[in-house]
Amino acid sequence: MSECLIVGGGIIGMLTARELAREGMVVTLLERGELGQESSWAGGGIISPLYPWRYSDAVSQLASWGQQIYSGLATELAEESGIDPEWTQSGLLILDSGEEAQAQQWAQNYGQACEIIKPSLVQQLEPGLTEQKGEGIWLPDVAQVRNPRLVKALRGSLQHYAVKVLEHSEVDGLCLKDQRIEAVMVAGQKIPAEHLIITSGAWSGGLLSGLGIRIKVRPLRGQMLLFRARPGQVSRIVLSKDRYVIPRRDGRVLVGSTLEEVGFDKSTTSEAREELVGEAYRLIPSLQGCEIEHHWAGLRPASPEGIPYIYKDEKIEGLYVNTGHFRNGVVLGPASARLMADIVLKKAPIMDSKPYRICV
Repeated sequence: MSECLIVGGGIIGMLTARELAREGMVVTLLERGELGQESSWAGGGIISPLYPWRYSDAVSQLASWGQQIYSGLATELAEESGIDPEWTQSGLLILDSGEEAQAQQWAQNYGQACEIIKPSLVQQLEPGLTEQKGEGIWLPDVAQVRNPRLVKALRGSLQHYAVKVLEHSEVDGLCLKDQRIEAVMVAGQKIPAEHLIITSGAWSGGLLSGLGIRIKVRPLRGQMLLFRARPGQVSRIVLSKDRYVIPRRDGRVLVGSTLEEVGFDKSTTSEAREELVGEAYRLIPSLQGCEIEHHWAGLRPASPEGIPYIYKDEKIEGLYVNTGHFRNGVVLGPASARLMADIVLKKAPIMDSKPYRICV
């Protein structure tokens, strides 16, 4: 029997499994499909919330903790797996005006570098931009990772730490005995565990509802595009009107993203494609000459105010939840996983865990 059974093999589940395995626990990770192929694979990989000052302290604290350790984490993952997640400090250039005071106050509160820059400097930072007339908000320390490579690196790390991974293992139910987690059911078979952690993203609510637990996590579809550009054609992460452009090391440029209430529908639409293409051309005119290689959609696990649930259930012994990271799973993942591990292992937590029990 595993000491710890984790249901959900996205970034949150994999990071949580890694933290516990590094502490010496015997960990099994269950995934209904293949590891990291839902929202973890589909996202942009920006190691920062978009417009970070718009979020609560609960989100900012998790993000700040993760940002401080991400470069080292990427190096460790590369060493453990042989796969480089491509941590790259691109900086984040925000073109919307009107929130400069909020941005500067947030930066002061969290020790982040933040500059309000004139249009001429905006153009210098990203020459590929359409001509700028307004000021920009420049966050030079913001980095990114390449999601598919991060997923592969995490998988290799789990193998390094002897985590047992069971893919294509959809959980049909959670088994209790005397108000304690006993096992989960997969294809009619019981898989027992002392500790059970739900890290199933947008699917978490459905699993927990069978125990009478209601958490406010729902799927929000996001559609994205990938352009085949040349290296250096775009060099900064650019954000404007809730749409972003992310340059990868090999020159490819990712453009996203929509926010759609369509349930668990992951299909793409011509309307979203047209809108994203228009935004890409508005921001970086030279992308008009680039091939669109891929158009896809993912389902974000949306939660109230984007605050994830990270807690030990008070009524059911051995049950834990780490889910609802909305569109910030990459940046919030390391701190969420460490906090979850602290709770499971009864260690002094890296931060106060009370904010992550909201509405439970």
